[in-house]
Amino acid sequence: MQTAQHIIRNYRRRRITLALSLAVLTFLATLGVRFLTIRSVNLQRVDEYGSYAVATMENLLSPHDELGLRVAPLVGKPCNAVQGELRQYVARARTLRAISLIKNGILYCSSVFGNRAVPVNMLEPTLPSRHASLQLSVDNSLLKGSPVLVKWTSVGDSGLDGAMQVINIALLTQLMSASEMPWVVRTALNVGDNHLVYGSNALGFPPPGTDDKETQFHSARQPFSISLIGPSASTLAVQRLPSQVPLALLLALLIGYMAWQASASRMSFSREITLGIARGEFEIWCQPLVHAQTHACTGVELLLRWNNPRQGWISPDIFIPLAEQENLIVPLTRYVIDRTIKHIDIFPASSDFHIGINVAADHFRNGLILNDLKRYWFACRPSQRLMLELTEREDLQHLDPQVFRQLRALGVRLAIDDFGTGRSSLAWLEMLKPDVLKIDKSFTAAIGTDSVNSRVISMIIELGQRLGITLVAEGVETALQEEYLRRQQVQILQGWLFARPMPPGEFPAWLERHQRLSTPGQTRV
Repeated sequence: MQTAQHIIRNYRRRRITLALSLAVLTFLATLGVRFLTIRSVNLQRVDEYGSYAVATMENLLSPHDELGLRVAPLVGKPCNAVQGELRQYVARARTLRAISLIKNGILYCSSVFGNRAVPVNMLEPTLPSRHASLQLSVDNSLLKGSPVLVKWTSVGDSGLDGAMQVINIALLTQLMSASEMPWVVRTALNVGDNHLVYGSNALGFPPPGTDDKETQFHSARQPFSISLIGPSASTLAVQRLPSQVPLALLLALLIGYMAWQASASRMSFSREITLGIARGEFEIWCQPLVHAQTHACTGVELLLRWNNPRQGWISPDIFIPLAEQENLIVPLTRYVIDRTIKHIDIFPASSDFHIGINVAADHFRNGLILNDLKRYWFACRPSQRLMLELTEREDLQHLDPQVFRQLRALGVRLAIDDFGTGRSSLAWLEMLKPDVLKIDKSFTAAIGTDSVNSRVISMIIELGQRLGITLVAEGVETALQEEYLRRQQVQILQGWLFARPMPPGEFPAWLERHQRLSTPGQTRV
């Protein structure tokens, strides 16, 4: 059997587990959502910055496309005739360092040096070329060793003539916005196989750090790309997660508290009892009562048993007090009355045979028991007589005697259960006038062993006889107790000496066997 403490601890443990589980899940889910949100923002910021960097570079280079077309007609003309015009173009362009004209692969005119005769491939190995191109290179003329962008505009079909613009890449990168921390640590311009990191004066591309990630954005209008190097979006999101812990913890505590409150009714013993009633998990057992002189079976007391499929067998000493605390004892009593009617045919159909049902004092308030009996018991017109048993441990003195008079008028007998252990006064007993006093088994057990309790049971017997109340002794287990009670003129006996509580289906066989073997003084089980 489960103990009350074990059952309550089990329900409390389940509530705590549920509340903690939901709190932990909420905490993790909040951090997970915040992680994904921050990661998405990081990706968006990198995309926005990359698109901005490419657009800025395209806008800075687009004037050089137009300039190449203007300079192309000057290729082949004498340098003295065009050098002034070339210098004017350079002066007007903020990012332009020099313009050179190439004829048959020879750089013959420069906006800076004037007439020259230098093979262009000595300055730029990939030139001349049939196609326009953009190259990231190193200046070999003015600021030697400094990075420059070389823009080639091809003239004619030979591929040996063209105009070459030397663009000041340092000034160009200064016109771009600086890297956007912490999403972007470094920005690099990629042209062909060469790279220039923003803020650097030398070509090259240092390897990214272990936690860094490179994201490239290609231009659709110019032959270059922008590389953004920085921590991955996930790494940055993880770094920011500690700042999200207070919010996650607050939501976790809120959800955990709400789960604890919500589960108070759904994960409680009261809900378990309600489920047990709805699913028919409770069983009624019966324990026979026999006449002390003839041993004839005069009735049965119905007892409630609960084989809970979730908790196992639960003792009535546990679930009855808990049902009383949760105000569920009245529904349980209705359940017993209803099940009794369904098994009524197994009991002798005689008005001399009574069926005892334990009823709580709350059931008598406002005449509630009258309504329930009319609905369940009297509607079926049973031949057996009903006896309602109230335990003396309850506060009976505040009940309305009028209810008891109405019950007695309907033929219902009233019994005080566990008499001698409670707080009934003689005046109240005289006013209530119960039909039966049931002597508590603790006094029966004291017969022959406890002189004090033996005297108490003698006083109870004498009281019942003076008031003209039928006496029932509970817990009779030995022949010595039976003999003593019979000599004291106790009318009805109940206990394991005659029969243990049994399922209703076993009662007819027991009754037949008992009637066949019944003789005064003989032990029966």
